[in-house]
Amino acid sequence: MFWKKKKKVVTHCGSFHADDVFACATLALYFKKNNIKYSLERTRDEERITKADYVFDVGGIYDPSINRFDHHQPGGAGKRENDIPYAAFGLVWKTYGPILCENNEEIINDIDRRLVQPIDAIDNGISITEPSDCGLYDYGIHGIISAYQNTWKEGLDTKKQFESFMNLVDFFEGILEREIERSAHRIEMMELIEDAYQKAENKEIIEIPYHVGVGALVQVLDKYKEVMYVVSRSNGNWKALAMRKSPCTFENRKSMPENWGGKRGEELQEITGVSDAVFCHNALFLAVAKSRLGAWQLAELALIEKEPSQ
Repeated sequence: MFWKKKKKVVTHCGSFHADDVFACATLALYFKKNNIKYSLERTRDEERITKADYVFDVGGIYDPSINRFDHHQPGGAGKRENDIPYAAFGLVWKTYGPILCENNEEIINDIDRRLVQPIDAIDNGISITEPSDCGLYDYGIHGIISAYQNTWKEGLDTKKQFESFMNLVDFFEGILEREIERSAHRIEMMELIEDAYQKAENKEIIEIPYHVGVGALVQVLDKYKEVMYVVSRSNGNWKALAMRKSPCTFENRKSMPENWGGKRGEELQEITGVSDAVFCHNALFLAVAKSRLGAWQLAELALIEKEPSQ
């Protein structure tokens, strides 16, 4: 029986960060899909690094032809067109992302934009978000990874540190696989949204007869400023959703009427005259009804409502 030798994978020892965890998760997903066994070692020993089959975030070399993916050498390992430098995750993704995404450029770039670039930026000391208060940040991926770092009481417990690293790799491998799947679905949804817009007679309200996320809507409809509301499914109900003024704001192009805010059930039905109205969000971007007709009625009522005087 033919026996395949395990691939030796090396990254640095000591504290770990999002870029090396996700670089390893990317390789692990590639290995899994290709039935390749591997062993991971966390070390800075140059001899062991040299003998490895794959090296990332250590070693001072970026050369994908020999599976070396470090960015700490003088001059780094290149930047994207938006000037965000590559870290280990980005370098590994450049080589193995296309394989994992079956060379679908839209999916490759979508994952890079939403997941890889934010991690690479922070690892290179570049802030892409501003806190509202000193020390007040989203918990997010970096918070999860920080939670698994050894504390001062755990000191140099390298066994615990290695186990924590591998637990994170296993977890984020699943996240990465799921994000690739979600990206494929979102790209398909974007095509459906574009088609719905083109076919709509009244461009101020368009209907998407599926569960649809705000991200896909904003990506497609940002250039169509006449769209005020989208009517779509919402779990077992239907919703009228106000479009945002731009991708980077929560401000509505046209909010729901102020007197709908926070109302639900019979109270909202009495105010609107829509017999199956369910709820209107306090932020006036969402109104829900039990039926497609009800959601359309809510959108049409909101459309003709005059904006409050400033």
